[in-house]
Amino acid sequence: MLLSRLGRADRWAFDRVAAARLPGLEYVLPRLSRTADHGVLWFTTAAALGLTRRPRLRRGALRGSIAIAVASPMVNILGKQAFRRARPVVDLVPPIRIRWKLPTSHAFPSGHSASAAAFAAGVALEAPAAVAAPVAATAAAVAFARVYTGAHYPGDVLAGVGIGALAGLGTRLVWPARPPVARLTRAEGEDAHVTDDGRGVVVVVNPGSGGGEATRGILPSSAEMASGLLERELPAAEIVMLEPDQDFEKMCAEAAVRADVLAVVGGDGTVNAAARAALDHDVPLLVVPGGTFDHFARALGVESPAQAIAAYRAGRLSRVDVAYAAPAGTGSAEGGERLFLNTASFGAYTELVDRRERLEKRLGKWPALAIAAVRTLRHSEPVEAVVDGHRRHVWLAFVGNGVFGSHGAAPTWRERLDDGRLDIRMVSAGRRMPRVRAVAAVLAGHLHVVPGFRAWRAGGLEVLTDGDELRFARDGEVTPMPPAIRFGKHAKALAVFRPEA
Repeated sequence: MLLSRLGRADRWAFDRVAAARLPGLEYVLPRLSRTADHGVLWFTTAAALGLTRRPRLRRGALRGSIAIAVASPMVNILGKQAFRRARPVVDLVPPIRIRWKLPTSHAFPSGHSASAAAFAAGVALEAPAAVAAPVAATAAAVAFARVYTGAHYPGDVLAGVGIGALAGLGTRLVWPARPPVARLTRAEGEDAHVTDDGRGVVVVVNPGSGGGEATRGILPSSAEMASGLLERELPAAEIVMLEPDQDFEKMCAEAAVRADVLAVVGGDGTVNAAARAALDHDVPLLVVPGGTFDHFARALGVESPAQAIAAYRAGRLSRVDVAYAAPAGTGSAEGGERLFLNTASFGAYTELVDRRERLEKRLGKWPALAIAAVRTLRHSEPVEAVVDGHRRHVWLAFVGNGVFGSHGAAPTWRERLDDGRLDIRMVSAGRRMPRVRAVAAVLAGHLHVVPGFRAWRAGGLEVLTDGDELRFARDGEVTPMPPAIRFGKHAKALAVFRPEA
């Protein structure tokens, strides 16, 4: 009885839409519906978002595409075959709306509506409202067009939208959505010295960041393009370029002495060096993204050089934690600290970075990374270490500056940059490790399925390894350290510029 009533209500709603006349949309909606065939509209939109080079838009495009890949077979293979509902009779639909041959597959649920809702939900989980809203409006128009052109009953569309939305939200089970920026407490009582023309700002630039070494003499690197924008927008700022074989840390220290604001253009390793100088000389740091990943800049909400300039002009300062690794048995005043703003690690990841850097100049970053990953899988051996008093065979160790929100081996986003904690994740097992399973878990972001995986949060960590030294990576740069080291944090030690919320 209930199904019979729902069927009558569905047909009545279809007839009402068929009888409606919407001037100006008689041509637009059928064409929009047609462009959504086989997901063409959505995959084209995903490609356009990917070309923007904005990380949030790229993540939204990828998540939306994954959601379509989940929703489409659920609807077209399972749903339609299970219900086998006939298509509507289109006698009441004006011929102008039926410009192409109507589909012959079963009606329930609507595949077009499922793909539209899946893509819109995926984009909405990552992209800002200025992008997510138009995508959602287009998805709603496609769904309505399926009824307006006589291809589906309203019930078919509603079911498709529901399945698509669940598929989009379901991507969070394997790939948690990240917050747009990490939360920070504003530095009360600290005023940044800001000028319209950038006077008092000293900018240190690593031109090799963001692909500079691979494209030198052909195309400018990301860092070089960013420094050009700074020259135009802040003409009174002093800009210092790193020369070949020049000591970048020394250059940053010299720049910080004469700076009211120390700005740095480059990737995470470059920002790391500038942070040391800013801390030592107690000047605020302006981070200008110019590298490949720019994890720290993105955590601050700075995804482009233009946003960095806007953050400087707003004059808003916040303080972030700085983590460090130091030889065990030394105090902070004795030096030897190696700072990191994002992550540090040892074990297989350090070997991967070493191999990638040896291949990168000949092959480029991504081919080198793929080959390095395969070789590391085949040849990696565990690090024999005593971790907080417990002996372990460590295959992979990750130490994050702050608690990270995803589950992978090297997660990239945090909810806060001033929580005072280290995020420690470690895979320690016997002499033999199921390596294919381990790599699959790393790629899927679910290390907890690997034997010997542990994760905990702490204010510090002590590691004692066998051998003469421990090689570990900090913010993407490999550093040799003594075999006995301790990890800790300087809470809210570094003043940084952030965009207005």
